[in-house]
Amino acid sequence: MGIPVVDLDQFVNGTPESKKAFISQLGEAYETVGFVAVKNHGIPDELIARQYEYVQQFFSLPLEKKLGYEIPGLAGQRGYTSFGREHAKGSEAPDLKEFFQYGQTLAKGDVVNEHYPDNVQVAEIPAFNDTIFSAYRHFEKSGGAMLQAIALYLGLDEFFFDPHIKNGNSILRCIHYPPITVEPKSAIRAEQHEDINLITLLVGASADGLQILTKQGDWVAVTSLPDQIVVNVGDMLQRLTNNKLRSTTHRVVNPAREHWHTSRFSMPFFLHPRSEMSLACLESCIDNDHPKAYEDISAGEYLDERLREIGLKK
Repeated sequence: MGIPVVDLDQFVNGTPESKKAFISQLGEAYETVGFVAVKNHGIPDELIARQYEYVQQFFSLPLEKKLGYEIPGLAGQRGYTSFGREHAKGSEAPDLKEFFQYGQTLAKGDVVNEHYPDNVQVAEIPAFNDTIFSAYRHFEKSGGAMLQAIALYLGLDEFFFDPHIKNGNSILRCIHYPPITVEPKSAIRAEQHEDINLITLLVGASADGLQILTKQGDWVAVTSLPDQIVVNVGDMLQRLTNNKLRSTTHRVVNPAREHWHTSRFSMPFFLHPRSEMSLACLESCIDNDHPKAYEDISAGEYLDERLREIGLKK
């Protein structure tokens, strides 16, 4: 299934007419599919290639080295999380992956800084640290532009999300699905789930496997071209919009048997707001046909709740 394709340059640098067309295409895609492929997204291909190179080097380190970057008490929000630690909400089966997470970096003295743990620096691959910082900033900028378009589609001020995501709690996750060495109990590498955050930006994974659940109840493979990123709605945006924009269920399936010996690498950017942002349903998204579906909650409270549900926080 080819998912809808939009051109972010139409919004960032286009005419008022092209900007309006982008907003309409984006909103329609999110209401009908929940995913879009975005071209001219502003994240350099060369930067993405370098980041994947260093990610592969990191996951090739001996396990005892990687375990040195698994920091107790951080609920996987920084550094390394070992294989099988995370599971989807409502599932007891662990996902067949290990990952490394990198979060917000702020200047010392910033009032928000006290809420964020320090990022974990990888000593064995010095270039990893500068590259992931640069990638994080590019994802942040592109995600901010996407949210400006979403705000306009919702009838909000274009910059509605800007103060909420400035120095926000976003996470860049580098994932490794190791080769399959024994007959798997399931065809699923990562069980079906919805993302926690506002939106997720995903640059091309190293192998196929991502599937989304259509409104008709069918699982279909998501494909995008190398120069595109995939951007989907997360649960926080679904709550905020009272289900007008729905978080799309997705999963990662095992490859064909002839490819079991290969690894799969993926690099999603989970765009989170600051913890104090209210996720109370927007009044403009509530009416007689769409009564308020969720209790009021802050982004920080909701994240904490979900981290417990997926096994990363006790």
